[in-house]
Amino acid sequence: MSRSIYDLTGPEIGAALDANPTVVLPFGSVEQHGPHLPNGTDSMAAELVASAVAQRLGAIFVPFAPYGITPIHAGHPGTISLSRDTFEALLRDIGSELITMGARRLVFVNWHEGNNASLDAVATELQAAHDVVVITAHACYVAQRIYAGRGGELTHGGGIETLAVLAHDPGLVRIERAGAAPRPEGADALDAMRRSVEVHGYITDVTEIADEGWYGDPSWADEDLARGFAEEVADAVCARVREIFAMREEDR
Repeated sequence: MSRSIYDLTGPEIGAALDANPTVVLPFGSVEQHGPHLPNGTDSMAAELVASAVAQRLGAIFVPFAPYGITPIHAGHPGTISLSRDTFEALLRDIGSELITMGARRLVFVNWHEGNNASLDAVATELQAAHDVVVITAHACYVAQRIYAGRGGELTHGGGIETLAVLAHDPGLVRIERAGAAPRPEGADALDAMRRSVEVHGYITDVTEIADEGWYGDPSWADEDLARGFAEEVADAVCARVREIFAMREEDR
């Protein structure tokens, strides 16, 4: 188990940051994920991976909030979206507080794509204003890379997200309610469009991809594969995080 700021005393946090001034924060969202997955899927995934990352780095795990920026799911029961202003102000305040208490390396572990722009904005602000290094790890994309060769897909409510919830609590997955999993024509192309690192467009309503609000194949996931989910994704995240930390240390 990683050490959480919730569980430690003030003096213990001070001593821990003196020994290793690294903190890890998870970012997800609360939004509908079809009839078979819970609304907190993204936050569950982010917290699982972030906790495992913190453990591997010997860092402090610092919960953020379950909520993220998810207006594309507005109007679907269970969706609660923050505005960018609210999300960024909260992150800015929490980051500044952590830096004041001694954190010098901040790792943001994100599972929800709607948070990307705000995480980039606040991360660069914090790093520019303070003598710190900030890294953002998009764990959902790491998982996509890891599981693609085994048939996993990063859709909304599909196989990889089902795997994450199985890893968190199998009792929350209700595959039997999914029925015939929707595979809308053009969904793959829209995902490729919005995730491109070269030229990308935008989705402003999830129903542009699927009328049902979710799509993919949740039946791909199983409990055997789920047992290694957090560890596999965290190992891949930490490998790159350590490389970046070393690179930034060389620059100083």
